[in-house]
Amino acid sequence: MRVLYLGVAFAVAACSPAESGAALSQNSQSSQAGAAKTEIRRHPVSGLQIIDVTVKSGDETITFDTELADTAEAQTRGLMFRTELADDEAMIFPTEVPQQRSFWMKNTPLSLDIIFIGPDGKITNIAADAVPYSLESLPSAGLASAVFEIRGGLAEELGIKPGDEVMWDVD
Repeated sequence: MRVLYLGVAFAVAACSPAESGAALSQNSQSSQAGAAKTEIRRHPVSGLQIIDVTVKSGDETITFDTELADTAEAQTRGLMFRTELADDEAMIFPTEVPQQRSFWMKNTPLSLDIIFIGPDGKITNIAADAVPYSLESLPSAGLASAVFEIRGGLAEELGIKPGDEVMWDVD
C-alpha cells in the first residue's frame, strides 16, 4: 500500500506546477512532521491508544508503553483475558475527578501490580502480586486520579514504591 501511495504522490507532483526544489523539499518535510504528530500508536490486542507513562523512583526513571483505558468500556475490560504483558508494558485507568478506586482480578489470568496514583501524581499504595481470577476487592488508600497496572512483582523488582511520581500526557 505504501508503494502505491508513493507512486500516486510522484504522479501528482509530476502534474503539479513546478516549484523550486527547496520549496518542494520544505513542504514535504512539513507534511511528514505533521503526519508524525498525528499518528496514534495502538495496541495490537486491545486496540487502545498507547502512551508513554513514566515512573520517577529515586534517581531512576522508568518508562512504560501504556494502554490508555480512557472509556468506561475499556476500564471495565482492563487486562481481562490477557495472557501476556511484557515488562515494558502497562495499562492506565485515569479518572476525570479523583475518587476512591477499587479493582479485582476477575477473568484476569496474569498476576498484576495494581498501582494507585493520587491527585498529586504520586503513588499512594500498591496492591502487589494481585492473585489471578481473584474476586477480592483491592482498594486505593484515599482518592486516586488514576490506576496503573504492570506485571505482578515488577514494582518490587524495579524499586517502585508509594511516594514515587507517575507522569503521562494524553494528546
